[in-house]
Amino acid sequence: MDTTDAGAPLLSDRVKISGNVVPMTLTTGGNLRWPDRCLSIAKDVLGFTVEGSRIKINAVIESGPGICCPGNVGASMRKNFTFEPLSEDSIRLWNQRLQSVIDSLGRPKRLLVLLNPYGGSRSAPKVFSDDVKPLLEDANIHYTLQETKYRLHAKEVAHSLDLLRYDGVLCVSGDGILVEVVNGLLEREDWSSAIKMPLGVIPAGTSNGMAKSLLDSVGESCTAFNATLAIIRGHKRSLDVATVLQGQKKYFSVLMLAWGLIADIDIESEKYRWMGSARMDFYAIQRIFCLRKYHGCIKFVAAPGFENFGEPNELGGEIDELNSNWVMQDGYCGPTFDMKGFNRKIEGPFVSIWLHNVPWGGEDVLAAPDAKFSDGYLDLIVMKDCPKMSLATLMSEMNKGGHVRSPHVLYLKVKAFALEPGPRADEPNKEGIIDVDGEVLARGRGTYKCDQKTLMTYDKLHIKVDQGLATVFSPIN
Repeated sequence: MDTTDAGAPLLSDRVKISGNVVPMTLTTGGNLRWPDRCLSIAKDVLGFTVEGSRIKINAVIESGPGICCPGNVGASMRKNFTFEPLSEDSIRLWNQRLQSVIDSLGRPKRLLVLLNPYGGSRSAPKVFSDDVKPLLEDANIHYTLQETKYRLHAKEVAHSLDLLRYDGVLCVSGDGILVEVVNGLLEREDWSSAIKMPLGVIPAGTSNGMAKSLLDSVGESCTAFNATLAIIRGHKRSLDVATVLQGQKKYFSVLMLAWGLIADIDIESEKYRWMGSARMDFYAIQRIFCLRKYHGCIKFVAAPGFENFGEPNELGGEIDELNSNWVMQDGYCGPTFDMKGFNRKIEGPFVSIWLHNVPWGGEDVLAAPDAKFSDGYLDLIVMKDCPKMSLATLMSEMNKGGHVRSPHVLYLKVKAFALEPGPRADEPNKEGIIDVDGEVLARGRGTYKCDQKTLMTYDKLHIKVDQGLATVFSPIN
């Protein structure tokens, strides 16, 4: 570790380590140094405990050689360091100073942990016990563990949560629990303060797009260990939230909306859930070679630099109708829609429409390489037509984001978006599925499980982004 900005000594003392008396220094820059080690309190130290005359430092270090040298990269691992001050006064002083430095970092002290035991391969309980719990205990973080029992349980918990009891909510699951929590917080009467609650995500589900996006942004692998460290360290960043509106119904999205090919693969592949994550690839092949196209139209407010995408849109009289639907609703009503801004449109038929708020749609799908967490825009990926073999190649490049460079793809940023979904081009008596954050928002006639009730109908809907509305724990760059 580079200690050139270590700062002046905050506490210097002689302590006993492994039977030898050596000098130890805690600096104002937050470094703890002794002859063969230097730990950054902010990055390396989780917490400490006083055990009689000894102080045990709970830390994470890189597993490779030369841990103190800058430039080395290795997997992180837990490690304890114990030292013994030479007097009771010295013990008290070390205790006070170490705690003071840790407290100054703004780390969470009390967390609500929401765990979905049924998601993905049902690995969340093991992930928590093996990876998350030991780190939280090392960091002296008090937590309340609650398993979700049914769909939307996490939303109910967030809606009634006592905000003063916790410094954050930790979601041990795929992306679903996070989405439920955001919706629960924004549907409260005190939504403006509730949505400031920092949210953490531990990858333990089928789709871990948010955790992957956060960790990949600083070059870290998507593991529960790394995600937990990010939460413990307490660094936060803002996150855009998109409001989906249809009539008087609303839904808050933090990940993506899909219609067409991507939605069909995501939702219809559920019939092959027994295959695990391979179900997506298996069903994608089926859908590519039995390709569907959908009639419809999209309208949007393009971000600066993307105003020439699509065609000019003749403005209609939807403004008053849209905004009147937001009045007299509980919780956050979402941003005001001004249809005058929807000055661009693209007519179908479409193979796929995909909106993304963050770069990764899953651990192996870099859906929107240019997406930012809080830029106030959604990344829009449009595919109108594509030969089947080219589509197969395009889909194979999604793990590194290469699909957006295909000549068959339009890739742009939008501030607001309107979807007018239509029937399938090959079978007009059948319609499609609208997928938001991995859940079915609307099912048209003739679709997979079309008899099941959904929040919205297969009809026109509008989406607009609130820049940086939510807050998430994020790894340190």
